[in-house]
Amino acid sequence: MELGAGASVKMTRSKAMAHCGLVLLSLWLCIQSVPISVDMTKEKHQEEELEPPQSAETGLHYDRYLREVIEYLEKDPHFKEKLKNANMDDIKKGKLSKELDFVHHHFRTKLDELKREEMNRLRMLIKAKHDIQGDGLTVDHQVLLKQFEHLNHMNPDTFEVEDLDRLIKAATKDLENFDKDRHDEFKRYEMTKEHERRERLKNMNEEDRKKEEQHYEEMKKKHADHPKVNHPGSEDQLKEVWQEADGLDPEDFDPKTFFKMHDSNGDGFFDEAELEALFTKELEKVYNPENEEDDMFEMEEERLRMREHVMNEVDTNKDRLVSMSEFMAATKKQDFYDKDGWETLDQNPLYTEEELREYEQQLAKEEIDISKKSDELKKQREELERQQEELNAQRFEIQQAVQQIERLKAQSSNAEVKQTGTPLAQGEAAQVVPGNSQPLPVSHQQQDVPVPGHS
Repeated sequence: MELGAGASVKMTRSKAMAHCGLVLLSLWLCIQSVPISVDMTKEKHQEEELEPPQSAETGLHYDRYLREVIEYLEKDPHFKEKLKNANMDDIKKGKLSKELDFVHHHFRTKLDELKREEMNRLRMLIKAKHDIQGDGLTVDHQVLLKQFEHLNHMNPDTFEVEDLDRLIKAATKDLENFDKDRHDEFKRYEMTKEHERRERLKNMNEEDRKKEEQHYEEMKKKHADHPKVNHPGSEDQLKEVWQEADGLDPEDFDPKTFFKMHDSNGDGFFDEAELEALFTKELEKVYNPENEEDDMFEMEEERLRMREHVMNEVDTNKDRLVSMSEFMAATKKQDFYDKDGWETLDQNPLYTEEELREYEQQLAKEEIDISKKSDELKKQREELERQQEELNAQRFEIQQAVQQIERLKAQSSNAEVKQTGTPLAQGEAAQVVPGNSQPLPVSHQQQDVPVPGHS
């Protein structure tokens, strides 16, 4: 049951995913004030420095862009009023997006800036992935195109109605897929952990293998030995929070008061993060970070399973929020008084032996593919090194040839200088041709002829 390698990174992502909520709901959360009557012809906009977005992170790769767009739109009185009165179907069908045309020019300018920043971020992302491709890895261009689904990249400069419509649809689809993706990821995590355990056993001798198996079974029993876990959202579970976390008498339990106390942002709804916070006491019965047998990544999965269960039971309009009226209605159902305990992960196998075998076959195939790719890259590197050596040799030969040519040129030049500039013998004077100031060469100068009778 110990925490496997890489679990801390996955647990961080799991926690981030725990805070995700539909963008439609994020839009609704801060709009519970009295509707504002706006005369657009008389409105005078106050120039103010907008603060960074304060809403919860969604875990999407375009999370900051999404939250900033939402919070800038909420600052426009006209759009805020329309959003207050909009229903979920209208938002999903894109009717709210058309109200962007009436948003104040100042905020439209801000939205334009946000879009340009997001386009620059995506361009840098594409460039980084292409740089990786240069190192021998293949980039999936279909995946790259999906990076742009939340905006209209054909118009990179201004934020238009289509951009808001795309953002709402993309965020809705992506966030709705998060739960399924998280379950699949956790299932792979558990199968990987079991695969690695079995591989370790294969490399042990008989005695060590028996000891390891015995220790494993002891840890499983120790993990399963915990107090009863109350059903999430039941009266017993909420009363336990009321008593232990809030310090109140369980006999005085009042659902409406409980709701208001744990609606931490006071918006009249329990969002996913607020719901999950209610399960901490139950989870502490099963998981302790100090215990070897307790996997904290499993604890986060348990927390999210509890949240999903409550949402399925209480969230009647499926907006991923629990309103006061939905909560109060749930406390009047028979299930609210259910005394049955909650079945934890260790009581619900996540995979079969057949699924594990298929997963191990997949891992083996991936390992073979990686090995082949590694061999190919090694051969490519060796070929590149060989070609580089050939180029270096050719370069050296060319340098040698150039140096030889330079030496021959220098020798030829020196020979010409010596031939045309032979010095005169000592005491000789060069003859000068009349009308010419230049002396005649020695070979053309007049020689002394002996006169008869003179010696």
